[in-house]
Amino acid sequence: MSSKTIKRPTLGLALLPIVLTLGVLGIQLFYFKDFTPHIPLAFGIAITAALGKLQGHRWHDMETGALHVVNIGLQSIAILMVVGMIIGTWIASGTVPYMIHAGLQLLTPAWFLAAGMLLCALVSVSLGTSWGTTGTVGLALMGIGAGFDIPMYWTAGAVVSGAFFGDKVSPLSDTTNLAPAVTGTNLFDHIRNMMPTTVPAMLIAFVIYLVAGYSLIDGRPADFAKIAAITAGIESQFTLSWVVLLPAVLVLALALNKMPAIPSLFAGAVAGGVVAIFVQGVGLHDMFTFMHSGFKIDSGITEIDKLLNRGGIESMTWVITLVLIALGFGGLLEHTRCLEVIVEAMLKRTRSFASMQAAATGTAIATNLVAGDPYLSIALPGRMFAPTYRGKGYSTLNLSRAVEEGGTLISPLVPWNAGGAIVITALGLGVSEGNFENLLYIPLSFACWMSPVIGIVYAYLGWFSPKASAAERQRWQDLGEAVQTIEPSSDAKLKASYASS
Repeated sequence: MSSKTIKRPTLGLALLPIVLTLGVLGIQLFYFKDFTPHIPLAFGIAITAALGKLQGHRWHDMETGALHVVNIGLQSIAILMVVGMIIGTWIASGTVPYMIHAGLQLLTPAWFLAAGMLLCALVSVSLGTSWGTTGTVGLALMGIGAGFDIPMYWTAGAVVSGAFFGDKVSPLSDTTNLAPAVTGTNLFDHIRNMMPTTVPAMLIAFVIYLVAGYSLIDGRPADFAKIAAITAGIESQFTLSWVVLLPAVLVLALALNKMPAIPSLFAGAVAGGVVAIFVQGVGLHDMFTFMHSGFKIDSGITEIDKLLNRGGIESMTWVITLVLIALGFGGLLEHTRCLEVIVEAMLKRTRSFASMQAAATGTAIATNLVAGDPYLSIALPGRMFAPTYRGKGYSTLNLSRAVEEGGTLISPLVPWNAGGAIVITALGLGVSEGNFENLLYIPLSFACWMSPVIGIVYAYLGWFSPKASAAERQRWQDLGEAVQTIEPSSDAKLKASYASS
């Protein structure tokens, strides 16, 4: 039998593998205090497969369903590997050290967090990649923050707020293109419709980081001796000139010319290697080693060595394996129709626009938590909720904003999600070594979690919640979509609306 002919699980049975998996994950994280979620998620795959088998699903079909979602996420894996290469070569080339050196001289401790958030936002909008921004400019800002004695989790919060803001609104971003694609809206209409939540969230975050910067300094002068030691150490280890910024300029130019992310980032990694060879004097084999195993330095200054000894594909192994397992778990939940049943249960309770908007955002957040993939967290609710928005006569721009905010922006706040894993690894937060204090970056990433909250508040107030325009309704009709009122209490209509998606 195919999966569609097998009886769907009840809501309780659909929730069971998720609850059990979260239970195993809780034991690993809070009882054993071991931040390696890989094995609990692998047990989640086994639990879901066992329940699927009891329902009548064949292992071959479940394996195919899981691998289908893994295949969708292979682009993320490729980007992770290239980001690892870029970190290694941009450190070796002097690009990241130059940024740290310049930042320590130009920025002030009190303004550092607010300025760092804005810098990451600008770069991320230009490049269209939050992961690339986190691994390059974000890494440099971590070094500057260390020089200013700013706690790592505060700096990481500012970096994440800025970097993922850009991924949310940049027309070059894959997630920004995915959200309107799955909901049937226009890209630039989608970006404009996100401004009412994005701008207030960024302004509030900016003020908080500004106040926090002054509070953390609390009137004390910066530790100029420490700053001088770091800058002197960088000057002794690297040749610093404007030439070392060429890899960053190249990536920016390629992004502005709308080149795809993977070749653009790989070109940046190669350019970093070329600069490392001709400016810093490293050998070709050393450059290959930096791309594979990461940069290594022994400067005698703990802060420099701790910050710059990183990068390479190997450094991303922890993240890549986690993403693969999480994608497999999400794929299996989708194939066994557990996610479908849970989302439909939520749809039955959406009797108003506000509850519908909250449910769409909540589903995107929950998919991030369970499946560990930002792409699935956008595609799944976007696909399943679209018919309900159309039936109620609301523009699906509301839906595209909801899934973008619940998907893209919450992704870096879930440590076992692809977004959270790249933040923890690229910024060197050391969570896997037991530095759980650095997970405080999650609540301190203000722009990320405030944006969906503001969006839900708007929905209940009726603000910035457009109805479908005549042109949009016509487009639905042209696509063969029925524009009719869908009563949430009707199972038959709900199933029909789900099937049409």
